[in-house]
Amino acid sequence: MASKSKLVLFDIDGTLVLDNGAARESFRIALEDVYDYSGDLSVYDFSGRTDPEIALMVLADSGLSSQMVEPSIARLWERYLRELSSRATTTSVRVLAGVSELLSFLSTRDDLVLGLLTGNIEPGARIKLEPHGLNSFFPFGAFGSDSIHREKLPPVAISRASDHCGHQFSGRDVVIIGDSIYDVRCGVPHGATTVAVASGRTRADALAAENPDLLIDSLQEVDRILKVLDDQ
Repeated sequence: MASKSKLVLFDIDGTLVLDNGAARESFRIALEDVYDYSGDLSVYDFSGRTDPEIALMVLADSGLSSQMVEPSIARLWERYLRELSSRATTTSVRVLAGVSELLSFLSTRDDLVLGLLTGNIEPGARIKLEPHGLNSFFPFGAFGSDSIHREKLPPVAISRASDHCGHQFSGRDVVIIGDSIYDVRCGVPHGATTVAVASGRTRADALAAENPDLLIDSLQEVDRILKVLDDQ
């Protein structure tokens, strides 16, 4: 494979797709079945957090320590994925504006390699992308199943990118695109280029306060995205 000059890492929820509540409802059912949880998930903003982080946060608020949660966490994910598989359909999952066109174009460029950087555990990420055939754009990624801490995910993605294409990326050659403050923040310790897109739950002013390299309203702003990819 030809040498790549940029590694472009995409978040999923609010960046590539919206799932119309399929994941949240699947998570609620799993929490109820495995931990007898009866709280209200609607009060939580999950944007940018990893799935394991969300589980510990929600269950801690209901009085369960991490030591109490851990023995049943595998069953939680098994139950969650079973529900999500039945709920994530072409009807419930919507691809956001500009996504298909942007991915199709970027995937034709020999100087770019595309990957995922998401808080979803990997099987959940793949389930969400499958209804509209988006998995084919992302042969690898870093996921919430790799670390509970989002800021630790960029090095995982970089390592997998190197394994995939034989090129070592670092610093500004890594471009992280996401819709939450945590997408921006996770890139800062690694010197990555950050693109914040106000297509999810986080307001544009909150994203702007994180000082991303680029702030856009949607992935339809192809020219501005390409300028960042080509100039950095």
